[in-house]
Amino acid sequence: MMFNLKGKVAVITGSRRGIGKGIAEALAEQGANIVISDIKQKDCDKTAKNIAKRYNVRAIGIECNVSSRDDVNKLMDAAVKKLKKIDILVNNAGIFVQKPMKELSEEDWDKIIDVNLKGVFLCTKAASKRMKKGKIINIASIAGLVGYLNAPAYCASKGGVVNMTRENALELAPKINVNAIAPGVIDTPMTDFLKKDKKLLRQTLAGVPLGNVGKPKDIGRLAVYLASAESDYVTGQTIAVDGGWTIQ
Repeated sequence: MMFNLKGKVAVITGSRRGIGKGIAEALAEQGANIVISDIKQKDCDKTAKNIAKRYNVRAIGIECNVSSRDDVNKLMDAAVKKLKKIDILVNNAGIFVQKPMKELSEEDWDKIIDVNLKGVFLCTKAASKRMKKGKIINIASIAGLVGYLNAPAYCASKGGVVNMTRENALELAPKINVNAIAPGVIDTPMTDFLKKDKKLLRQTLAGVPLGNVGKPKDIGRLAVYLASAESDYVTGQTIAVDGGWTIQ
């Protein structure tokens, strides 16, 4: 099997639903054992149980606030204790607040940066110390590659993830490959507001050459490649999965 991940252990943050869950399912389908991590233990356990049953792999849930150093260290320690190692880290946890700069509070700014950027730093630092060799995949955004209206903190956080991916790839080579995925508009709870506003949805899709909203599995497929041996000579890259949004 080209993308065989059998026996690998993957920690995916923010994976109880949405893109994170889609990535966890894609990795599990190729045989990886999974650590589901999110902010509520009950939700983590539910998703982990479903993945273990569906894909016949080991899957555990571990509650974690990625902006807390103590939580992150507990997450990585528990992953190693229960599954013996960490081969793959997917930094997916993130939040989105769409407000113009004049309405964005300092508290909004701090929360977004703490989760979306500091969380990637803390998880990468903690996981890399515990990895003998492996792959780190950061979930950035098209908002880290181009301007996205009324989302200054989100753009700043995701732009930071893109460039931190490059630095971390240099720092952690040759032991660990570090790459990023920049999703476009993906059908998740975070984009439910588009379904409720048909006019906004049409306007959004007008900027997508392929003309449709993506699915979590579209991100999951690329994550499988970046987690596998097939990507061993790829590092420091950010790959957009956006239906062509960023080529215009």
